[in-house]
Amino acid sequence: MPDRSVPLCLRPRGVVRGAVLTLVFAGVLATGAATGALPRGDGAGEPRPGAGDAAAFDRAALHRAAAEAVADGKSGKQAAEEFVSRSGDRWGAVYDRREYAEFEQSLDGAYTGVGLSAGAAAAERGGTPSGGVRVTRVRDGGPAGRAGVRVGDLLLAVDGRSTEGLSVSETVSLLRGDGVAGSAVVLRVRRGGMTWTQTLRRERLATDPVTVSRPDARTVVIRVAAFSKGVGARVREAVRTAPAGAGVLLDLRGNSGGLVDEAAVAASAFLDGGLVATYDVEGEQRALYAERGGDTGRPLVALIDGGTMSAAELLTGALQDRGRAVTVGSNTFGKGSVQMPSTLPDGSVAELTVGHYRTPAGHDVDGRGIAPDLPADEGAEERARTVLSGLGGGS
Repeated sequence: MPDRSVPLCLRPRGVVRGAVLTLVFAGVLATGAATGALPRGDGAGEPRPGAGDAAAFDRAALHRAAAEAVADGKSGKQAAEEFVSRSGDRWGAVYDRREYAEFEQSLDGAYTGVGLSAGAAAAERGGTPSGGVRVTRVRDGGPAGRAGVRVGDLLLAVDGRSTEGLSVSETVSLLRGDGVAGSAVVLRVRRGGMTWTQTLRRERLATDPVTVSRPDARTVVIRVAAFSKGVGARVREAVRTAPAGAGVLLDLRGNSGGLVDEAAVAASAFLDGGLVATYDVEGEQRALYAERGGDTGRPLVALIDGGTMSAAELLTGALQDRGRAVTVGSNTFGKGSVQMPSTLPDGSVAELTVGHYRTPAGHDVDGRGIAPDLPADEGAEERARTVLSGLGGGS
């Protein structure tokens, strides 16, 4: 991955190819919970000043394992995956060239797929446990949307393979297929008492991670689905052009993350400089700051939930700790670790955790998430609008 203006990467790993791929390939708007990138290392490298020896040893050992596998005529990627699995690093991940290229393209706001997001189906209506995989979002005008697939539909099978017992990541891998526009994928779908088979063809789809609406003269709703390239500037523009006196409802629910420098630019829309987050890379402490000139007086409420991840949590923590926003919703996901990508001998890319980030008040997000100021599950948006009205914005 090329260097970013802020060298930080936050990516979750799932069961098969990682939650990054889950979000990129199945999600309509998601770009994977990645926030920036550390400079890629083509070898094990030496510890940075203040770096822990263990992290450097892990990377060196990873490269040795992959190189030895390639020398023996085996898969370097598979050897790296086994190494990461044994390491206990739950956020570590390994991607082949194609997967990583697709991920890079997704950061530009495009991906190849059928235009749906999938998630675990914990229960059927009525509370009966079911498991399986359910459609959680459908892109308007995409292949799935045109075919009549709806949010809440249960995916029973993909290309003839039952999803029973499969993780969301595994199902997503089937949906992704070869990643070639025009290729077909066959879905077995259930909705209530009706079950049918639907053939879709994958398309190259452009994402729109920022949507702005004005439900009334005193409310601007800015929904950010992921922090891909250019998102921060779009958030700043939406705030700059908001009507005088209008409050902002910043909807970060289901935001899978993205580039951390874009999250920092978004923070700059509401802050007049100052600390956004601190983070460490192998023991070396660093800080991330907002730009000066943000709108610090406009009423602001941030909507969050369990799908608010990574860069979205970094932004949430900055706004909450600095008293800039009232947060409403449910506890965020809890992804606050830093990974360093490096190229392996066979061209695949591996990432291992090398540090963590903290909010301005020093709170560690990883494994904990961020608790909202006002908890709300059902009717969270309505409550958020009520709060915004009480702050002087909204109808």
